[in-house]
Amino acid sequence: MLPGQRSKQRWIAALDALEPDLVVNTGDNLAHKQAVPAVVRALGPLMHRPGIFIFGSNDYYAPKPKNPVRYLLPSAKKKRIHGIKLPWRDLRAAMIERGWHDLTHVRKIVSVDGRNIAVAGVDDPHLRRDRYQQIAGRPDPTAALRLGITHSPEPRVLDAFANDGYDLVLAGHTHGGQLRIPGYGALVTNCDLDRSRARGASRWGSHMWLHVSAGLGTSPYAPVRFACPPEASLLTLVPRTNGGEAAKPNTRFGARADVR
Repeated sequence: MLPGQRSKQRWIAALDALEPDLVVNTGDNLAHKQAVPAVVRALGPLMHRPGIFIFGSNDYYAPKPKNPVRYLLPSAKKKRIHGIKLPWRDLRAAMIERGWHDLTHVRKIVSVDGRNIAVAGVDDPHLRRDRYQQIAGRPDPTAALRLGITHSPEPRVLDAFANDGYDLVLAGHTHGGQLRIPGYGALVTNCDLDRSRARGASRWGSHMWLHVSAGLGTSPYAPVRFACPPEASLLTLVPRTNGGEAAKPNTRFGARADVR
């Protein structure tokens, strides 16, 4: 988010009309040292709803000018080029003040519409700040949903969530590839995730869902998307059924839920 992006701020604020039960913010909110008020203004209407969040690389560091071609090279995954440090602590304080939960290396139970959701998150794996061992272990088996969040969908983190028995992991970071070729898909994911999963829902292992949002952003130095429109994702989790029968009231969400 840049301070002057008023239309984007209004669009995000209008998402509250969708009446989500839970708002999940997977990071990369900032791109400018003065963007915190703009982000808080955009998210303001949503902040009266239950919310969880983590941060991404562009919350910690501003983007820098760089050759876009480098993202197509293998070395792009190894060499990080950071800009100035950004005021992520101010954004964190504003989110917490309004009742959202920071899940940076935290696991807890969040109540949503009378149901308990076991949630956990890691710091940004793209910056290698993830410390999954701090949240490792099986989540509450009685929870209606076991939900993990990460900014960058790195396979090492997804495997850890799956091995611990999470039902669903939500991520961002990829911009859906940002540049997509019709019939081919994303050129890159800017992480170790395969291109076929650059956006949308997919299975990860035998029981876990992964959803990667293409998000709203671009770098201010490469403000272009092709065949990959910006998006905010509204997911509907459907209770697991047994042999096509209607779900019972206490059925746990997620393990065989449809993610739409």
